[in-house]
Amino acid sequence: MRHDESVPPTPRRPGLSAAAALAVLCLGVSGCGGDGGAAQAQPGKGGEAAPSSAAASTPATTVTPSPVRTSPAPSKKPATPSPPAPDLPSGPLSGKTVVIDPGHNPDNHLHTAEINRQVDIGTTHKECDTTGTSTNSGYAEARFTLDVSHRLRTLLRAQGAKVILTFDGDRAFGPCVDERARIGNKAGADAVVSVHADGSAAGNRGFHVILPASVRGGGADTSKIVGPSRDLGTRIAGLFVRATGSAPSNYIGGNTGLDTRKDLGGLNLSTVPKVFIECGNMRDPKDAALLTSAGWRQKAAQGIADGISSYLKG
Repeated sequence: MRHDESVPPTPRRPGLSAAAALAVLCLGVSGCGGDGGAAQAQPGKGGEAAPSSAAASTPATTVTPSPVRTSPAPSKKPATPSPPAPDLPSGPLSGKTVVIDPGHNPDNHLHTAEINRQVDIGTTHKECDTTGTSTNSGYAEARFTLDVSHRLRTLLRAQGAKVILTFDGDRAFGPCVDERARIGNKAGADAVVSVHADGSAAGNRGFHVILPASVRGGGADTSKIVGPSRDLGTRIAGLFVRATGSAPSNYIGGNTGLDTRKDLGGLNLSTVPKVFIECGNMRDPKDAALLTSAGWRQKAAQGIADGISSYLKG
């Protein structure tokens, strides 16, 4: 049973110098090295009643009326204003909006009927979401993606970016892949990154960044984002090498660290620059040792943040 949207092709032998080559290439690109996200009642108008003749012939009796007590009008308490949103620090990414999309959901496995529902991804239909993969020891991809996404948010906010997560552990399942795309579109994001880890065979190692293919059909039209997304993905790939020391994938992308796909709803339906990053292979013991390390996850977040920052600063 497939755990992830990614289906790795036949394994290829690793290129030993790919990491160094990509890092050198990136550092040679101008701008690639990022700095290191009650209405008041009105009285009625009535005349006094004229006394009747019987009342007029009766001796008058003086009656002292009881004082009329009126309740004071209730005081209107001013509405408590909502606390203002915390000001973002000024920085090189001030005015920029970044959407981070943590892949999958830790509780998707409890809602298989819901996540297996087919949704329109423009050119075809696909499952709402999947459970994701895990390491052999049981560390779930969905836990990994949330952790890296939180670290990434902190790094980008420190540079002044407005950062939105597609979800933050606050949903029972999903969101579905089409909704994930709509969140980035609605935000008018300057960049969107979907964070993942792969589930391939042991021996297949390294990271790769997935770029949107040129797709047009149904509700999908990536023609305006293919170029910007490639720029974003290339910068992330180069700076991920520098921050983590990890090599580009030896089984996808021909050692470039880049792969182009047209079967992912999160990319097909996006109208803003967007990429996926598979940070490593959870099923390989050596990659799994990295992915389960908090220190390495911080490096992964730094590499992604550096790539986003480099792209947004141009």
